[in-house]
Amino acid sequence: MTKRAETDHPVHELIASRWSPYGFSDRAVSRDDLCCLLEAARWAASSYNEQPWSYLIATRDDAEQFQRLLACLVEPNREWAQQASALVITVAARNFSRNGKPNAAAWHDVGLASGNISLEATARGIAVHQMIGILPDVARETFGIPDDHDAVTGLAIGYAADPTSLDDSLRQRDTSPRQRKRLADFVFTARWGQRSPLVE
Repeated sequence: MTKRAETDHPVHELIASRWSPYGFSDRAVSRDDLCCLLEAARWAASSYNEQPWSYLIATRDDAEQFQRLLACLVEPNREWAQQASALVITVAARNFSRNGKPNAAAWHDVGLASGNISLEATARGIAVHQMIGILPDVARETFGIPDDHDAVTGLAIGYAADPTSLDDSLRQRDTSPRQRKRLADFVFTARWGQRSPLVE
């Protein structure tokens, strides 16, 4: 299933066709594909080329590790994410390795790297659902995340399920139209809230 965005201006097909399903099929994502997704993260832009991201990953074929990672998600996310082929916790290094000073861009850069994962996945027909609903303290304790690193988000990776196979709640989420704010709602000039003439 695809849910192509109805964009107001032309964008690359990968951007228009990327979406985040709640329903995942039982088809496994191959090791090679997962490595290619992580390679895409590797080449993301970052402040001073710091690359402050790390990824904790578990696949469903390793049931013990998959359950450990699943336990790091909030309960509502566990309900649907347990069907994914792989689960990931993203982690940000809080300080620059070059001088030990705080890296204010760390979470931003982790987001860029995970965005690369999403686009590479879309190019391969794979779906990624990013989520803020994780339990950072549980992740820290479970995986021994260092004190100067933060668990940031979770990723569920897999193939989108046929919506007809889903229960009512997931089917409604996965078949509802994609919506976004208009450019005029967030592109400003001169002062905050003043719409830029570029988007009028």
